[in-house]
Amino acid sequence: MTASSATGPPGAQIRAARLRRNLTVRTLASAVGVSPATISQIETGRTKLSVSPPGRIADALDMTVAEILDIDPRGETAHRGRAAKPSGAAAATPHVPPIPHWRDYEPLDFDPVLAAALSEFVEIGYHGATVRSIAARCGFSVSGIYHYYTSKQQMLVTILERTMTELLARAEAARGEGNDPVERFSFLIEHLALFHTHRRELGFVGASEMRSLAGSARRRIAAMRVAQQRMVDAEAEQAARQGAFCTSHPREAARAVVTMCTALSGWWRPDGPLAPEQIAEQYVDFALDLMRHRKTRQR
Repeated sequence: MTASSATGPPGAQIRAARLRRNLTVRTLASAVGVSPATISQIETGRTKLSVSPPGRIADALDMTVAEILDIDPRGETAHRGRAAKPSGAAAATPHVPPIPHWRDYEPLDFDPVLAAALSEFVEIGYHGATVRSIAARCGFSVSGIYHYYTSKQQMLVTILERTMTELLARAEAARGEGNDPVERFSFLIEHLALFHTHRRELGFVGASEMRSLAGSARRRIAAMRVAQQRMVDAEAEQAARQGAFCTSHPREAARAVVTMCTALSGWWRPDGPLAPEQIAEQYVDFALDLMRHRKTRQR
């Protein structure tokens, strides 16, 4: 099989992966057992790849042949430009700026490429966006984009990992301020409402593009979403056991409440009549009503 059967630019992916690892063309060529000129020709697309060189290049760059050739290991054509395999702590914990307080929001700290990708995914969807359209939006060349991200899929994964890392950090902080299960539940709902208004673009892409994730990235992001839901479930069930919530289905009600909050990113607008803080206050009241909070029902 040659690179011509792949859907993405393997040479660009090899070059981006080499640069991320601070390898020179000569160093990679030596590890692979070919001349530096051959590596240069592969990276620029002037030389086709046979099965053997991709295997040696993959080993040298800590990638898989599937990632280089842009072919799914199951034999299906993958999304254009699969991302290089992450490694180390950076893969497990994406960089998120420090959070001064879970109720406080600063502007997104995204690089120009990621900001452009986010705008494209919000406006026309992941499958409608292209690396070329993202490059045009941020003023980069297509080849320049590949210096930062090896594929459109890597951009989506990075956005969703940043989203979920920030979401969970804020959730833990909000939960930690509560003195009892009802207060912890209320703070978690306030947090979710604030996040899905202040960070509505991230929430929108998170809700609409999970289906566009592939392989381990999908499983990783899904696990983070489950962790957020379980925080709310745990407080709802404890409040029900203590008699503060009178619903006989606390877990199901908690899931309905979380869904109500995540839906905010689909309709709330910054120029609308209610600020995020007003929406959050309303949604906490809605949530407590749904949980049949004893004190709320006695008012």
